[in-house]
Amino acid sequence: MISDRTRSKSSSRKKKDMGNAFVVVPDQKTTTKRAAPASQRQTQRRRQSAKEKEVQDIEDIEDLFSQEETQRIRKSLLEWYGLNRRELPWREVEAGEDLEIRAYRVWVSEVMLQQTRVQTVIQYYHRWLLKWPTIHHLARASLEEVNEMWAGLGYYRRARFLLEGARMIVAEGVQFPKTVSQLRKVPGIGDYTAGAIASIAFKEVVPVVDGNVIRVIARLRAISANPKDSLTVKKFWKLAAQLVDPFQPGDFNQALMELGATVCTPLSPSCSSCPASGQCRALSISRHDSSVLVTDYPVKVVKAKQRRDFSAVCVVEILGDEEPSDGHQINNGFLLVKRPDEGLLAGLWEFPSVLLAGEADLVTRREEIDKYLNKHFRLNPCDIVSREYVGEYVHVFSHIRLKMYVEWLVLHIKGGMVSKQLKETVPWKCVDAKVLSSLGLTSGVRKVYTMVQKFKREQLPYGPALESKKTKRCKASRTR
Repeated sequence: MISDRTRSKSSSRKKKDMGNAFVVVPDQKTTTKRAAPASQRQTQRRRQSAKEKEVQDIEDIEDLFSQEETQRIRKSLLEWYGLNRRELPWREVEAGEDLEIRAYRVWVSEVMLQQTRVQTVIQYYHRWLLKWPTIHHLARASLEEVNEMWAGLGYYRRARFLLEGARMIVAEGVQFPKTVSQLRKVPGIGDYTAGAIASIAFKEVVPVVDGNVIRVIARLRAISANPKDSLTVKKFWKLAAQLVDPFQPGDFNQALMELGATVCTPLSPSCSSCPASGQCRALSISRHDSSVLVTDYPVKVVKAKQRRDFSAVCVVEILGDEEPSDGHQINNGFLLVKRPDEGLLAGLWEFPSVLLAGEADLVTRREEIDKYLNKHFRLNPCDIVSREYVGEYVHVFSHIRLKMYVEWLVLHIKGGMVSKQLKETVPWKCVDAKVLSSLGLTSGVRKVYTMVQKFKREQLPYGPALESKKTKRCKASRTR
């Protein structure tokens, strides 16, 4: 039970006694303001009530599960998982399957599943294993091959770490790491991935904790502590370790994650079909107090505001040495440059682009992109056949909202691109249009290319008159 609150006039805080634990809540400022809408006040009361009822101090939550509760949760989840688990390719176990191959497949699937929907991962997983069926095959791959295979999944550091990890394990000539402590030494493998591989492939009795697991445990024990706080996360790991089944650790961990993904969802939990509903404290509270909802647990954390960036992107199309006889544009090649090896989208190929200080007009954008092209490729106005503004595209990363101003630049360069570079200032390649369409590029680059192709079809169905535009530019440059 929660004791009555006590208030002290000399204190600016309220303490809600909860046995050996209490929650400190700041007083409301006594300023005159408009009353919040009824729906907003109801939401505030519900959240406040959720905090006042059954909220456990973070220092005490590690001992919440009794032995009886633990046994019930293990039994109910394993039975439910056996009947209801989704048939996914990485869960398939062949008779006599080599444990190291099993571990490799679990590793690949778990890395792909981070921040990516299951249905999206399935097709990538199949293609990956067709190309690199074992860790030894992967270790011989190039980073460019891996990035091309990964294109569209996002968070490309995951792919790089997979490759680096495979190379390290193979180079050391040892068996695939079997324990969490061994796995943690592999580049890119953190606590979660190590726990998943060790428990699923090698049956080490260790927990896994991801967003799904945190949500399930927070509701089982009505814990509203900040799930992003490092201390809170450590406590959830201890709780998960207390629950994990000693005989079927891999199945239990997958059951816990499956429950969070399919039943105990963030906004619409299906409590009536939950195998752990009898042990769920959040559900029990909500049944006795209509102001409290199961979805009040865990506490909602306000996401950091996305940074807004702006860039000028130039899709450079290059014509060959021989002009087309009819004076109209023909497809030839597209210029791609490689991003730096560190930072956002490290080591990936893209169209030439520059970051802008903010929103900018067409003149400013072209000045900036021309500086880039002049620096790396000695752009000459006489090389320009056509230049068109295509449009804008907003690409959203987890922490960045990038607005791209896209233009299409057609060049005719005698001697080809090789003659245009003073030195290798930036890695680049010229890719045929047919190859570009099938090349593994990021979703942002593919979207930009699609915009240009659509613009060409709709705005310039017959192509620009190449010779006339080029001649005018050259004459203009000579008269300056």
